[in-house]
Formats: sequence, structure tokens, C-alpha cells
Amino acid sequence: MRHACRLLATGLLLLLAACKEPTTIERIQEDGALRVVTRNSPTTYFQDRTGEAGFEYELARRLADRLGVRLQMETADHLDDLYQRLQQPNGPALAAAGLTPSDQRRQQVQFSDSYLPTNTQVVYRNGRPRPTQPSELVGKHILVLKGSSHAEALRQLQAELPELRWEESDSVEVVDLLRLLDEGQIDITLVDSNELAMNQVYFANVRVAFDFGEPQGLAWAMPLSDDSSLRDEVNAFLKQAAEDGTLERLRQRYYGHVDLLSYVGAYTFAQHLQQRLSRYEQHFKRSAQSHQLDWRLLAAIGYQESMWVPDATSKTGVRGLMMLTQDTAQAMGIANRLDPRQSIEGGAKYFATLHANLTEDMTEPDRTWFALAAYNIGIAHLSDARKLAKAEGLDPNKWLDVKQMLPRLAQKQWYSKTRYGYARGGETVHFVQNVRRYYDILNWVTQPQLEGTRLAERSLHLPAVDKTAPADAPRL
Repeated sequence: MRHACRLLATGLLLLLAACKEPTTIERIQEDGALRVVTRNSPTTYFQDRTGEAGFEYELARRLADRLGVRLQMETADHLDDLYQRLQQPNGPALAAAGLTPSDQRRQQVQFSDSYLPTNTQVVYRNGRPRPTQPSELVGKHILVLKGSSHAEALRQLQAELPELRWEESDSVEVVDLLRLLDEGQIDITLVDSNELAMNQVYFANVRVAFDFGEPQGLAWAMPLSDDSSLRDEVNAFLKQAAEDGTLERLRQRYYGHVDLLSYVGAYTFAQHLQQRLSRYEQHFKRSAQSHQLDWRLLAAIGYQESMWVPDATSKTGVRGLMMLTQDTAQAMGIANRLDPRQSIEGGAKYFATLHANLTEDMTEPDRTWFALAAYNIGIAHLSDARKLAKAEGLDPNKWLDVKQMLPRLAQKQWYSKTRYGYARGGETVHFVQNVRRYYDILNWVTQPQLEGTRLAERSLHLPAVDKTAPADAPRL
């Protein structure tokens, strides 16, 4: 009898072991995918001409690689939506979205260890009185993200300052808040210091008033569960990423500096004309002629991209004199992006391909400006901007109309309606303007040297920039 009982007990244990629920990590590995919900914003996740990008995306991709699964990103419309998705059955495994833990949110989700230090900053518009302490926020027009830790912090402050009032919105992102502040439509907003560092360069009137509360740190969020396998794995991953320098490399890439396209000044450009252009002029001319382009337009693109520096490298991995992505270089048949001859040839072929693939009803000079925009932002985001223009009753084939829409790709109320989401469309407008400026100058300074070949080359040239160009400047 005893023997039979022992056999029965052993059988029950084996049966229980066989019926044991898999852990969260085991389910992820069985599915072969790590589902991550995030925000479509410049500090988290977006698409640029190199493909998917963003601090949170890069970090999540490395976790997926560690687990041996593919990364499946999805975007939430706003913070409340993000947290709600985490709480749904069969929802995403975690949220990687630049989140700051709060007491309220800890009742809904569990957070990882902190991976990026930050602190809340009160920001105001330059030229207006600077508040120096929380009590001076009373009576101000304040707008913050709905569902954010900043909204919760204001609610806590309201217990001390009953007259404090503010608004919350789930139809904006941080860039929208800073734009509204920069334009004077609101008096105050609260943002995390890392997001301000990323975006402040684009808003000349935005200033820090004071730090609000104690320093905090960003963390990933996961569903509440008795199973700690995912949280333990995430914390181990984040610890290793801090120790091996991964976090610091990503911080430098996305927060260390921000590239802002700008016209560097006639004096500097003139210096580079004398010192650098002669080294590459023949490469520009050969590639331009091969692809039926104006070599000066090609040179202007190269200057805007790298200032004619053949080994230039951006923080996103775009390299060479024409700043080609690895995928673009391969598609154009370029083996070495750092070889200036190959880079110029790749850039010329790529620009010519973009130019040729635009819709047939698009005419010059707009066709050229659209091709320049596509070179910078990608054809997909350009298509989004053209659709926005059409929806507004504007002409999607006119650059003057579409360039009004491109900055909207950085505003949530607009990019949330597009197929490809967030993009720094304002930078693309600057890019095209700058290339046109450089091209105009090159048209002027190279005319004397081209007297003997101008007629032969005239059919290859794209339109001049504006009415200040010489009367005989080549046109299509």
C-alpha cells in the first residue's frame, strides 16, 4: 500500500510538472518574437532614411537579440493607451517608451531598474518672466502630456497650491509642447531633461526655468505578474548594457549632440571651395554626366551632407562624402562608401533614381526639389507629406505647397494620420533650402571656368535656384 501511495505521489508530481505554466520568457521564446509597445517620437522610435531608429528601439532590439527572437514594435496613440495595452490579455510583453515610474503607474504595471538618468524640468518662453519656484506656476497657462508623470506631479503639487491649474492632452507629443511654448501659445510645460536636450535646439525661445522634484530615471514597464522571469531578464540585460558601454554609446548617439541643418556662412563655404572642391570636382563632373545631372547640384548635395569630407560619419551610421546608408550603397553597387569617387557615384545614381521615380506629372523645377527632399528624408515620408498637402487642398506636385506640410511630420496630430509616422520634416525643408543656396553660389563662381563647355553640357543641367542666377544659367 505504501509503495502504491509513493507511486501515486510521484505520478502526481510528474503530472503537475508537465502541466506547469511556461514563464513569460519561455512564452516569448516559443513565439519567437518580443512584442514591445512604444511612442512614435524622436527620443523613442521613428523611421528615417536608414530605417527604424530611436534610443528605445535600439535598446529593445538588443534585448530581442539576447533572447534569440525577433523584435516586434507597435506604437501607442498616447500614454494611457500604452499602459492599457500592457494590461490586456495577450498584450505586448513590455513598454519601452521613455517612461518615468510614478506611484500611480506602479499600481498598474511593474517597472524595470532605471537605465537613463533624467529629471523633470519646468520650461518657459524666453522674454517672459522666469518662474523660479513651484508657487510661481499659479496663474500660468500650463499644458502637459495626459497620463504622464508630469501630470501626476502637478496633482501632488496642487495639494499644496489649490489654485494651481493646468491642462492635459493626449493629442500632442513633447515636440508639440515645445513648439506651442516657442510660439507663445502656452506659458509653461514640464518635460524630461533628456527630451528637452534632444529638441531644444529647434526652438530658439524655449528656456529652462527650474528643475522640478528629485532626479529620476527612465525605466521599462511590464504587466503586473507573479512571474518575475521577464523583469529579472530585463534588469540583467540593462545592467550588462551599462557595464559594457552599450547604454553610453546609445546615449551619445541620440543625446550627445543634435545635427541641425544650417547654412554655415558664405565665408566658410568660400574657404572650402578653394581648399576642397578641386579634389573632387572631376568626380562630380564624371558622375553627373553619366547620370544626366548638373555636377554643381551634385556638389551642393555633397557639401550639405559632409562639407566635402570623404570619411564623414553620422551618429546613425550614414557615411562618406555623400553620406550614403549601407543599404543605399549596396543598392547602388558601391563597395566602399569612404572612397570619394565611389561615394559621389553612388550619390549621383541614387539621386537620379529618386528623380526618375517621382510621378510623371511632376514637372521641373519642383521635380528636382522633391528629389532632394527624398534624398534626405526618404521617399516614404515624402509621400506622407504629399498626401497631407492634398488633404489640405494644396498641390502635392508643388514644392512650395508640400514644404509647408513637411514640418507637420514631427507633430503628433499630423504624423499619427500618416502611414510612416514621425519624421523630422523641418530638417528636410532646411536641407533643400541649403542645397539650393550652395547650388546657386556654385552656379555663379563656376561660370567663368565653364565658358568652353557650357553649350555641350547645357542639356544636362537642372534648374537654377532663383532670380539672382545668371540669365544664361542652364535649365532643363
